Amino acid sequence: MTPLATLVARRAMRPVKRRLKRWGCLAVAFALLLFGVPLGVIAIDAVTDVKSSVTGAVAAVAGVPGRLLVAYQAAEKSLAERYPSLKGFDWSVLAGIAKVESGGTASGHKVRADGTLATPIYGPRLSGSGVGGNTTAMADTDGGRLDGDPHGERAVGPMQFLPSTWARVGQDGNGDGRKDPQNVDDAALAAAVYLTDHGKRDLSRPAQLKQAVLSYNHSSQYVQEVTGWIGHYKKTARQDPKTAVKATGKAKTVIDAAMGMLGRPYSWGGGGPDGPSSGSCCSPGGKSGAGIAGFDCSGLTQYAYARGGIRLPRIASQQAGVGRRVPAADGISALRPGDLVFFGFMPGIDASIDHVGIYLGGGRMINAAKPGTRVRIEQVRTTGYSGGARPW
Repeated sequence: MTPLATLVARRAMRPVKRRLKRWGCLAVAFALLLFGVPLGVIAIDAVTDVKSSVTGAVAAVAGVPGRLLVAYQAAEKSLAERYPSLKGFDWSVLAGIAKVESGGTASGHKVRADGTLATPIYGPRLSGSGVGGNTTAMADTDGGRLDGDPHGERAVGPMQFLPSTWARVGQDGNGDGRKDPQNVDDAALAAAVYLTDHGKRDLSRPAQLKQAVLSYNHSSQYVQEVTGWIGHYKKTARQDPKTAVKATGKAKTVIDAAMGMLGRPYSWGGGGPDGPSSGSCCSPGGKSGAGIAGFDCSGLTQYAYARGGIRLPRIASQQAGVGRRVPAADGISALRPGDLVFFGFMPGIDASIDHVGIYLGGGRMINAAKPGTRVRIEQVRTTGYSGGARPW
């Protein structure tokens, strides 16, 4: 874009931004739509559920696909937050169960960014024929709604839940408002709840770990296989020091405040320095924040930075002008934990910025992403990356 065209675009958008002051992080996107500026590529890619760990996270485990490891770690952290007295449970228990139940979902099953399997997993019909070790016929309990079989019962998803069991312990692990056994985030959290008996079991005790695994499949051979894989995964896990949040002072205060809002719903125009609040109508996609107490992206950053004594403007593009700018050309590695991180349709032009998050370190950020989601942790992508800002 020429300097003259840039100036015209900036001036054209000014009155719209004033009118949309309360509309938050996507106000500029709506202005671009009004003036016919083509929209670019979505700047962020969902990698973790809202409860994903960012401190001392396991970076890789041989034989465990990265997206599944994220789901297992997310379930571990979510369970710890739900049951503070929980002992002995970690991601390796889920990895061991999944390995034996569905081969770890490692072959032939692509996992989408939101955690849903591209191709559903259905076990054999439990007719008592002996297939899969089943010798007891089980009548249908869901009319085929979950297992696709109205004439019998089948285990479903990467953690192989019976429909009747899912009805009792199914969870919404990725915060999308649905409980889907074919979603790795939902299934991992449900398995964690089931194995720990809602946080009551202490899996650091061998006897209780055995009891937990037996509750999944009452077979001594099954227990040996699962616990063997648990031990294997713990030995081969590699810690990634880059994922540790190394923030101090105001940056730590900001990150802690934002992390405290994990799981809060996205609300168009919602949130601000005082915390979550109902938003307004409507986003470019027609989604209303009215009646939803939560945050949009810039509402979340306003809140977190206010805890550190820093007042930010309401709109993401305006927040880019606060403090010291971190140029996009310097790359994501130039960001520090606690920095604002921006995305826009025209990198290099702050007026095009339509999204903001808070950098956590290790290439991750926390943000209120879009309508229909919740405050969550995601991987920062270079597409659409418009640099950062250090407001102190």
